[in-house]
Amino acid sequence: MTWSENSTQLDENLDWPTHGHYEHAHLYASREKVHTFASLPQLLTRQLDYAVIGAGPIGAALAYKLALDHPQRTILLVEKNWNEPDRIVGELMQPSGCQALEELGLGNVFSGIGAVPAHGYFISYRGKQLYVPYMDRPSGKEGRYKGVSFHHGRLVMNLRAACKAMNNIVCVEASVTELLGEHDKAGELRYVKGVKIGPAKSSGNGNDPEHDVFPQLTFVCDGITSQFRKELNPTKIELISHFCGFVLEHEPIPSGEHFSGPAGTIQSVATPESSLTNPLPMPHNGHVFLDGVGPLLLYQMSERETRVLADIPGGELPSEASGQLRRVLGESLSKAVPKHVYPGLNRLLMDTLAQSKRIRCIGCKFIPATSNRIDGAVWIGDALNVRHPLTGGGMTIGLWDVVILTKLLKENKGSMKQIKAQWYWERRPRALVVNTLSVALHSLFAAETKELGLLREACFIYLARGSHYTMHPSGFLSGLLPNPLLLIYHFFSVALLAVELRISGKSTAYQGGNLLLRVLSAFYTLFVAASVILPFLWKELQP
Repeated sequence: MTWSENSTQLDENLDWPTHGHYEHAHLYASREKVHTFASLPQLLTRQLDYAVIGAGPIGAALAYKLALDHPQRTILLVEKNWNEPDRIVGELMQPSGCQALEELGLGNVFSGIGAVPAHGYFISYRGKQLYVPYMDRPSGKEGRYKGVSFHHGRLVMNLRAACKAMNNIVCVEASVTELLGEHDKAGELRYVKGVKIGPAKSSGNGNDPEHDVFPQLTFVCDGITSQFRKELNPTKIELISHFCGFVLEHEPIPSGEHFSGPAGTIQSVATPESSLTNPLPMPHNGHVFLDGVGPLLLYQMSERETRVLADIPGGELPSEASGQLRRVLGESLSKAVPKHVYPGLNRLLMDTLAQSKRIRCIGCKFIPATSNRIDGAVWIGDALNVRHPLTGGGMTIGLWDVVILTKLLKENKGSMKQIKAQWYWERRPRALVVNTLSVALHSLFAAETKELGLLREACFIYLARGSHYTMHPSGFLSGLLPNPLLLIYHFFSVALLAVELRISGKSTAYQGGNLLLRVLSAFYTLFVAASVILPFLWKELQP
């Protein structure tokens, strides 16, 4: 199956191809290699060395790499639904995530699914525009890094197809219902010795047959809604905001004139009057508009489709049944994308919102990683930790978790406990930067107070300067610059710029007051900035 006929050849990604044939395309939707729950007793006559729970992006990539590195071992990959998933996030892969896929031998999984290269981020705020391109490639290689945007489900199916092609991966459609193991006196799980597997769909009467499987090691990769995360991290989770999503449909872009540009402030962007053509100011880029109720994020999933994710801050979502949700979204979209600046995009957004039968929403949360203290199992991907999806870093962190862990398992130096400790230490810098940045940026971009509005203004001015003011933050976003100290430096540089803007009276986001009041409020803003980033840094640094 392929969607390449819907794509133009304007912008091929030579590092991670988005056009052309995928070698495992014949297994995309094939059920031939997927075993049913009924066949599980027969499969259990084999020695199963590893069990992977969940065949999402991380679970499928992990199973594939384990099979590649250990051809003599058998991997059980359990997924309760092998049909193409349909999600409204997880549709943009940062350049660092693409690098991780290449490391895993999966660099070609974007082929044949209508994916689109991504060059960076266009940001709009109060009538001004800036561009944050991805970082330059190392010396000796021309151009900048690229990411990729796509249909989430299509990428997952390509990853699953790669698993189906491996003879030592046993793909099963079933549901893991329990982690089997030993508990301490307090009732906490201390050792996982196996998993209990039931049918993919429960009958609901409590009489479903179940089978126990006892692999050498279990990997928990059941994603953001993980039912087993509580065994590792029982902390109560609070929602930060909601992303409300729908899809714009349009014709392909006729040229690549606005695909890229200089870092910092930009003047020339596409502003089509028609809503039929690609309406984005800079196609083949992520777009962030900051003047709505919360940040508005747009990116292409193909040459003919653009995802819209409108953020509504806070844990409570307006009611769709009463019409309040659509009213809030309509107000947010019209403010973020004003008609006189982006006529074609505004018209397409408002028309699509009015015509959409259902607005899909997802809760956004932050869950810090917890050291894998439970023997016999490893939690990985969103089952381990979660960040706000605004910056699109979730799959990047999960895939690098897979790269680091599989490398250590292949080297096989020390006990499993030592390998897990080393893995947790090596994953931390990139995870800390990407995760902390996601929630810190959301706080600034949502700007629910005057102080946060001032910080948002300072952040925009800072990024518009170009040079390292733009490119280092680009490195944080893309996962290419996993340097926590540098992140802290730039964040507080933005905070100090906010102080300067307030004291000098140059801020348009926080106006009024005499000099004394401006000084006091400026330093209170510095305190607010610290309260935004430091608690999340602290949580990420916990052992």
